[in-house]
Amino acid sequence: MDQRSSRRLRSGAVVLGGMGMLAATLVACGSDPDKRCADRVTLEKLPRSECKSGGRGSYYYGGSVGKNGKLSGGGFDKSAVKRGGFGKSGSGSKGG
Repeated sequence: MDQRSSRRLRSGAVVLGGMGMLAATLVACGSDPDKRCADRVTLEKLPRSECKSGGRGSYYYGGSVGKNGKLSGGGFDKSAVKRGGFGKSGSGSKGG
């Protein structure tokens, strides 16, 4: 392989790598916030089966689970949760 072919291959790899990064960024920015099943009163994390019809749970969007098993930093209203995209930091807002 001569030097010219080698350069062509390397620049092709850079273009493909850049396209992959762009695709990952677009997917991350457009995705829904995390959702977990939780008790509306105690904010305890519950098994997903409790959020199915007839269960005692509701979906809690965004936020995180503390060491005590309770959720914080998100909300039960999906539209109230703000999400940071690639390279951003942010936290959700509490919903009612």
